[in-house]
Amino acid sequence: MCAQSNHYSSYGGGGGGGWGGGNHDSYDKMGGLGGGLKTVDWAAHKMPVFEKNFYVEDKRVTARSDREIEEFRKEKEMKVVQGRGVPKPITSFEETGFPPYLLSTIRAQGFPAPTPIQCQAWPMALSGRDVVAIAQTGSGKTISFALPAMLHINAQPLLAPGDGPIALILAPTRELAVQIQQECTKFGSNSRIRNTAIYGGAPKGPQIRDLQKGVEIVIATPGRLIDMLETQKTNLRRVTYLVMDEADRMLDMGFEPQIRKIVGQIRPDRQTLMFSATWPRDVQRLANDFLNDFIQVNIGSMELTANHNIKQLVEVCSDFEKRGKLIKHLDQISAENAKVLIFVGTKRVADEITKYLRQDGWPALAIHGDKEQRERDWVLGEFKAGRSPILIATDVASRGLGMCCITLLPLPQLLW
Repeated sequence: MCAQSNHYSSYGGGGGGGWGGGNHDSYDKMGGLGGGLKTVDWAAHKMPVFEKNFYVEDKRVTARSDREIEEFRKEKEMKVVQGRGVPKPITSFEETGFPPYLLSTIRAQGFPAPTPIQCQAWPMALSGRDVVAIAQTGSGKTISFALPAMLHINAQPLLAPGDGPIALILAPTRELAVQIQQECTKFGSNSRIRNTAIYGGAPKGPQIRDLQKGVEIVIATPGRLIDMLETQKTNLRRVTYLVMDEADRMLDMGFEPQIRKIVGQIRPDRQTLMFSATWPRDVQRLANDFLNDFIQVNIGSMELTANHNIKQLVEVCSDFEKRGKLIKHLDQISAENAKVLIFVGTKRVADEITKYLRQDGWPALAIHGDKEQRERDWVLGEFKAGRSPILIATDVASRGLGMCCITLLPLPQLLW
């Protein structure tokens, strides 16, 4: 997100003249999914030994004093909350000990230095430890878990016919799953690590074919993965590296029962990494249930706060003023050739605003849960390319879109 992005919010009172109304969209909790899965009695199974500690501390890291480490963590707003034997953070890509094929890919991306979460998460993950990392979206967390996954996979025996993945990454939404897959493809290509993304709203056929061919990494939303497990299209017997990304978001969407069903299919001595933007009680409970002797690192505040890189302007207005205010802001923003992302509370309101704007000549498109995946991908492509620079979205697009230089216009559900 660019530092100059604006974040407008129009709040109004009662009365008519606004869009929509009604209740918030409700997530399908999919409570019946996973009923056919039984928790594996791992004590009755002989589990092959696997390697998960690949970290050799760089001599430059070893030479740093405790005071230097403390000052570095303070500078990066990094706090180790709990854990024994916490590795020191690294300060450069060269200090990670990544093999040349990964370092060359990192350099090709033009990254100047690791982000704060990467500085601390990489040594912890490469050491084979269970990790809880609290960091805001856009902090570079995806490659914090994706790159250690590459080393972990390459240290395991090759997949045999019928084997499931070695690394499983759970994500709350299709958009985030696709974004993670893109990063895994980028960094896994040099070592021929295969991956697939498993999510609802897309045809099952290609996903099933990927699973049957064999992939080392599966990125999945909980519901579709449960479906694949129940129909025996894959299994989790080989999983030794588990990631739960945006754990707070998954729990907000009601996925906890499905997550518990999935984790029950994975060997208990796995390595588990949990990433979350916030640290509420239900996420803490999940971490305590699924992670062993974990290290927790917080980057910034544990509370859900606004991104400090976003300038926020709040404008109070009545209901009947909203359309005029919206058009005024769009006139101003369009003069700057910026993209505009408008958040609303319901699918119906998203469609109503899109229709209104298009009739008025504005290049607007909508994205929400009722759109087919192909259409959603096309809409995002048009928006990112700037051909349709106004996007009206429900909560389905609230995280993981990976865009920058956007002006946000959140329109509260109660008022539209």
